Amino acid sequence: MLDSIARLRRFNRAVTKEIGALDTSYLGRGRPLGVVRVLQMVRPDGSDIADIRARLALDAGLLSRILRGLEDEGLLALETAPQDRRRRIARLLPAGQAEMAAYEALGHAKAQEVFMRAGRRQTELIKAMDLIATIILKDQVDIRPDDPDSPAALACLSRYYALLSAQISGVTPQMLTLPLADPPNYRPPLGAFLIAWSDDLPIGCVSLRPFAPGVAEIKRLWIDPDARGQGLGRRMMRAIEAEGRALGYRELKLDSNTSLAAAIALYRSDGWTDIPHYSGFPSNVWMGKRL
Repeated sequence: MLDSIARLRRFNRAVTKEIGALDTSYLGRGRPLGVVRVLQMVRPDGSDIADIRARLALDAGLLSRILRGLEDEGLLALETAPQDRRRRIARLLPAGQAEMAAYEALGHAKAQEVFMRAGRRQTELIKAMDLIATIILKDQVDIRPDDPDSPAALACLSRYYALLSAQISGVTPQMLTLPLADPPNYRPPLGAFLIAWSDDLPIGCVSLRPFAPGVAEIKRLWIDPDARGQGLGRRMMRAIEAEGRALGYRELKLDSNTSLAAAIALYRSDGWTDIPHYSGFPSNVWMGKRL
C-alpha cells in the first residue's frame, strides 16, 4: 500500500510540475493556471458564472476576484442574464478570444513535447491518461443531448461500430456506415441522441428513435472501456428512458446480441424482458420495457 501511495504522489508531483500548476505565469503569458482555467470556461456567447463555479469547485469570492481581473484586462464582460436578473453571465470578448487562441497554440506545442518523449509508447500514454482522468472525474460525468450528426456523436458511433466488429462474428465494418441513414428520427420531437461527457471528452452515447405509434426503440448504447464498471451504462439507459417518457412514448424496444453479455445483463437487471424478434442479423436478442 505504501508503495502505491508513493507512486501516486510521484505522479501528482510530476503532473503539477509539467503543467505549470505552481507557475505565476502559465505558459509565459503572465497569469497563473487557475486564472487561465477560468478564462477557458467563458464562451463568446456567454457562460453562466454559477456553472463555472460548480465545474471548477471554486470559492465564490475567489471566482469573483478572478473574473473582475479578467474584465479589467478587457478579456471578458460581466453581464446580468436578460431572462433572469438573478443570474450573472461572463462573455468572452474579441481580446479574450485572441488570448485563448494563443494559449491553445502554446498548449498544443507543450503536448507535442510530451508525446515526443513517449516515442513509440504514445498510444499507451494516451490510454493511461484517459483512464486516470475518467476515474478521477467519475462523479462529474454530464449526460446531455447532442445532434446525431455532430463530430462527438460520430466519434462515439465509430467506436461503437468498432466494438461490434470486434465482438460479433460476421459483422464487418462495411455493414456499419456513418453518418446515420435517418438522423431526423434521432432528434426531437421524434427521438433523442445523448452523449456522456467527462470534462470535454465524450465517453458514452445512447439513442432513441420512433418504432411505432407510442413505441420507440433504443439504439447504440456505447460506453468507453475506461469508463466501464462505474454505473455509467445504467445512468445512460435511465436517461434515454426518461427522454422517451418525455416525448410521449409508452413502450420501448431494443435489440442486441448474446456476444454483448454485459449489456444484456444490464438490461435484464433494470426491468427489460424478452419479446418476439423484430429485426435480423446481427441481433439475436430482443427486449422490451413499458414506461
